Amino acid sequence: MTEPILTIANQLTILRMALVPALVVLVLQGEMAWALGVFLVAALTDLLDGFIARWGNQQTRLGAMLDPVADKLLIGSGFVVLTWGGGLHVAIPSWLTVTALCRDGMLVAAVVIVNLVVERRVFYPTWLGKISSFVQVLTVGAVLLANTLVRPLGPFELLFPVTLVLSLGSAFHYVYRASTRAAPEAG
Repeated sequence: MTEPILTIANQLTILRMALVPALVVLVLQGEMAWALGVFLVAALTDLLDGFIARWGNQQTRLGAMLDPVADKLLIGSGFVVLTWGGGLHVAIPSWLTVTALCRDGMLVAAVVIVNLVVERRVFYPTWLGKISSFVQVLTVGAVLLANTLVRPLGPFELLFPVTLVLSLGSAFHYVYRASTRAAPEAG
């Protein structure tokens, strides 16, 4: 018997992916309050889809593959548009965006290579990866809020180096884990 595809959790993940173009367009048009609202809804779908998948017994292979893709689309697009979008009061530094995008590209390439060459498997997120993703979301949200309020980030500017360290640390952690374990553990 095949598992269901359009579970509520998977629909929330698909909604998050569908909100990405709206976020980008709103930032590019300078509609920062609307962009912040769209981003908050998208971030909420991330929390809800995980909760519903776990506690509502809706975990699927499709969801395990779509969720990280949706996260990468949302965070990556947020980083790019908040780095190189015009008319920003506060921008994410290009060094941080390039590092985050390269890290994600490296991880995606590693997953593809392992699945094609070694064996097909799902790479479960690590605790460090989850913390890194959370801080990346926090960074995008803080920059959107600063642009909405037309205020400097102030002490929240510390998010930039913290995000960099966590992004690099989680990348090395994933590589280490993949190279030292025959099969990844859940959780």
